[in-house]
Amino acid sequence: MPFRLAALILTLALAACGGGGGSAGTPVTDTPPTLRGVAATGAPLVNAKVSVVDGQGRAVGSATTQAADGSYSLTLTLNSPTAPLFIQARGMDAAGNMQVLHSTVPAISAAMVGHVTPLTNAIVALALGTEPAPVFAAASSSASQLSQLATAAPAAGDFLKTLVKTQLTDLKVTDAKALDLLADASFAANKGAHDLLIESVRVDLARSSRNVPVLQVANKFLAGTAPEVVVELPTAQTELLKTAGTPANAITSTLKAATSATTLLGNLPGLDDLGAALNQLIAQGRDVSTILTNALVTGYDKHNGRSKTDLAGILSTYTTANRQFGRFQLLGCADDTPATGNCSKVLVAAAISDSSGTVVDLFSDVVSYNKSATTTNKWNLVGNGKKLAVAVHPLAFTALNADGTTDTALSPNPGIGLQVEIQAQTPDPIPTNPPVQLLSSATLQLPSGFSIAFGYCGRPMLCLSSTPGATNLIPTGGVGDLAIQRSAVGWVGSADSLRGAKYLVNYTISGVAETRNAYLRADVVGDPAATRFPTLDGLTTNLTLRAVDLQSGSYAINWAAWAAANPDLRLIEIKRVFTPTAGGTPTVLDTTVPLPPKTTATLSTGYTPTASVKSELWLQAVDGQGRRLHTRYTGQL
Repeated sequence: MPFRLAALILTLALAACGGGGGSAGTPVTDTPPTLRGVAATGAPLVNAKVSVVDGQGRAVGSATTQAADGSYSLTLTLNSPTAPLFIQARGMDAAGNMQVLHSTVPAISAAMVGHVTPLTNAIVALALGTEPAPVFAAASSSASQLSQLATAAPAAGDFLKTLVKTQLTDLKVTDAKALDLLADASFAANKGAHDLLIESVRVDLARSSRNVPVLQVANKFLAGTAPEVVVELPTAQTELLKTAGTPANAITSTLKAATSATTLLGNLPGLDDLGAALNQLIAQGRDVSTILTNALVTGYDKHNGRSKTDLAGILSTYTTANRQFGRFQLLGCADDTPATGNCSKVLVAAAISDSSGTVVDLFSDVVSYNKSATTTNKWNLVGNGKKLAVAVHPLAFTALNADGTTDTALSPNPGIGLQVEIQAQTPDPIPTNPPVQLLSSATLQLPSGFSIAFGYCGRPMLCLSSTPGATNLIPTGGVGDLAIQRSAVGWVGSADSLRGAKYLVNYTISGVAETRNAYLRADVVGDPAATRFPTLDGLTTNLTLRAVDLQSGSYAINWAAWAAANPDLRLIEIKRVFTPTAGGTPTVLDTTVPLPPKTTATLSTGYTPTASVKSELWLQAVDGQGRRLHTRYTGQL
C-alpha cells in the first residue's frame, strides 16, 4: 500500500512539472487522444491532407479528409502532447483553388475537435500576429509563438465574430458568443448557419504597403473585391494577449464590420437540394435531348458563351462517365450591380468526382433563387447571361534556360504586371465541338484612365495589340499576348495594381456594344520569390530540356518538387510554342493539366518543324487569390 501511494504521488508530481511527455496544463493519459473535425471552405475540402503538430512543434498525427463531407479523424501519436495543437489542411477547393488553412486546439483533452476553415485560419493569424503557414513550417523552433497561440486563440475567435456580426445576425445565430468557430460540435459543410457564415465573407491574408501582415474581411457578394475591414495582425495579437486588450485598435479601415447580403443569406440553406437533384438526373442516364427538357435547366440562358445545349452536353457526359456533383461552393455575386443586402445571381462551383471519390473535373456556373417555384427546386442553374468572360489578374513572369537557370538575356527577369483575359472563342466542353470566334477586338480602360487595345489572334483570349482596331493579330504564343507589363507600358501605375482596382472592358458583339467591369482580386506582388514560379523536376546542366524532346510527342514532365514546396499554388496551363526563327505565325500546342494531386503530364502531340524554330515550354500557375505566375523554358537545340 505505501508503495502504491508513493507511485501515485510520483505520477502526480511528474504531471505537474511536465514529466512523462506532458507539460504544464497538459494531462498525462494512458492512451493517445483523438482529434476530429471538418476541413471546408463552404464546400468540403475533398481528399485534403491534414497535418498536426503540438506545442513543442512535434508532428503528432496526419489524416486525409473524406471525399463526401471533408471530415477527418485521427488518433495522435503521443499519449500526452503539449498544448496547443496546431493543425494545417492542404487541398483544392471546389473552385480549383489550392487552400492551405490552419486551426488550433488550445487545450488538450481525450477527445478533441478542430475544424479547419478560412475563419479558423483568420483566428490563428490573429493569435499569432502573422501568417500561419511559415510558423507551421518552422513549428519545431516556434514554441514561444505556439504558446501565444494557445493563449490568444479564444479571444481572437471572439474578436473575429465582431467583424462578421452582421452575417451572424442575418443567419439568425441567437448566441454568437457560444458559437465556437474552432470546435463547434455540430458543424458540417451543409449550408447551415456556421457553414454559410464561412461562405458569406471573403477572408484574406495580405501585406500592407508598409509590409505589415494584415487580415482582410469583406462581404463576398459585393460587386468589387476591395476589403471592407482591414486588421493589422501584430497589433491585434498584442492586444489579444492583454487581459483587457482592445483589438479594435488594430482595425485600420473605416468600417469595423463587414456588410452582408441579408436577403440572400436567408435563401441559401436550400441550395444543396439543387446538387442532389442534378446528381439524380445524372444517375438516371439522361441524354442531351432529355436533359434539355428538364426543369432544372429550362430557365438557363447562357454562361460566358456556354449555351443551354452545351450545358446539357456536359451533364450527359457526366452520366456516361458515372460522375457526381459535390456540394456547391459560393464564389460571389454574378449581378452587374448587386442590390444592397442581396444578390439575385450567385456564382457557384462544385467538384465533380468519380465513384472512388477522386475529383476529376471542376464545374462552375450561376444559380438563381425563385421563391415561387412549386414544381421544381427553388434554386436552379441560370447562367450569368454573358456572351463571354472578362477578367484581370495580377501577373508575374520568369524566363529560364534549358537547364533551369535564369535567362539573363531578359530584363527585368522576373517581370510583373497584369494579365487581361477577354474571351475570344466559345468554350470547348465537348471535344467534338470546335471553338467558334466570338469577338474581333476590344479595349481595356485602366483605373488611371488610359486605354489599351486587344484584337483577335486565333487563341481562346484576345491578344494585346499595338494597333488599335486590329482584328487579325499574330500571337506570340507566350505571356506577351495577355500581359500588360509594368516595365514595358509606362502608363500602368501603382493604383492599377492594387486589389479592388476597377477595369472597364469595351467591345461590340453581334452588333451590340457592351461595357463590362473587371476587378483586381489581389495586389500585384512587387518582388515575387523565384521559388514561386512553376518549375520542372530534374533539370541540370547535364540534363537539359531539349528542343527535340519538346517536339517528340512523347515527352513526360514532372513538377512534384515545386508543387510540394508551394501547396497554395496549382498548375493550370502547359503549352509548347514553336516559333519560326525567320518570322511567322507560331504553332501553339496545349496540353491538358491534370488536377492535383497529380503532378505529371505527357506532351503527347508531336511537332515536325519544316524550318528552324525556337522551341519553348510555358507553364502557368495560380494562387488562391487569382495571381498568375508564368515560367518560360527555352529548349536547347
